[in-house]
Amino acid sequence: MIPIKTTAELALMRESGRLLASVFAMLDRRPLAGMSTLAVNDLVERYIVDELEARPASKGQYDFAYVLNSSINQVVCHGVPDAAQVIRDGDIVNLDITLEKNGFIADSSKTYVVGEASAATRRLVRVAQEAMWKGIAQVRAGARLGDVGAAIDRHAKQHGYAVVRDFCGHGIGREMHEAPEVLNYGRPGSGVLLREGMTFTVEPMVNQGTRRTVTRDDGWTVETGDGKLSAQFEHTVAVTATGVEVLTLREGEAVPRGVRG
Repeated sequence: MIPIKTTAELALMRESGRLLASVFAMLDRRPLAGMSTLAVNDLVERYIVDELEARPASKGQYDFAYVLNSSINQVVCHGVPDAAQVIRDGDIVNLDITLEKNGFIADSSKTYVVGEASAATRRLVRVAQEAMWKGIAQVRAGARLGDVGAAIDRHAKQHGYAVVRDFCGHGIGREMHEAPEVLNYGRPGSGVLLREGMTFTVEPMVNQGTRRTVTRDDGWTVETGDGKLSAQFEHTVAVTATGVEVLTLREGEAVPRGVRG
């Protein structure tokens, strides 16, 4: 069953989303080059716990010991923070962070371009972000989840990229992973009918090469099957009567034309 959030529950989710957006605003002000991914993890944990008086929802989930996933270059998702893994000029790194406040969870990620990355690298990151917004633009009461996935997949393919199919978005609220699964591909007019009050993540992972992925021996880290780059963006959204509300929208973040609130 897909939970439908009440007005009061949406208000609490909105607050969790606002706080999580402030975590990314803090990271935006930090020069990531030269930091280890474990140092970034520890910085985020202190900020969530001490400054925001909230809980990092990923820590302890499925026995995961950290507050974020840090996925560099060819890592698609679920990268594990490591003191020996240093972020370097020219890297791209996706930071995927969750936060719980007052019993409700928000989930968001952003791929950072660190320093002087190549034009091809920047293009991948741009298209991945655009693909997320193409999916979000389809969200409204009466639409279908297939509309969301089809828009994401179509945009990536138009630019010569592949969308990962092994992982997807998900419902979210009191639990980090609720129904439904939100695929990043699909057929328009198919899938779950969207209703006002549904909340879920839209989080495409876009690869330069093959959509195939492999998982490292640590059981967490997922990489592209051909070693080429991957980029991801994610927001938590709510279905409204007239369109969509992006609950994790960051201050100053531009909402593309076509996204109806």
